[in-house]
Amino acid sequence: MSNSVLELIEMARRHEITNDEHEAQVRSFTYGNTHFENEDITRADVDRAVDSLISKSALHV
Repeated sequence: MSNSVLELIEMARRHEITNDEHEAQVRSFTYGNTHFENEDITRADVDRAVDSLISKSALHV
């Protein structure tokens, strides 16, 4: 493997995921899995569902 690839791998290992990155991953994972099962599901549907869950959990904290 080239040094540049090894350097990129090492940078990725040290990267600490931010809350925004984590949320984006959750939304992407959710969309990918639900759309696979039901092609009528859109990213907007997932965004609405996640936003609803976030707002509900914020009310109960």
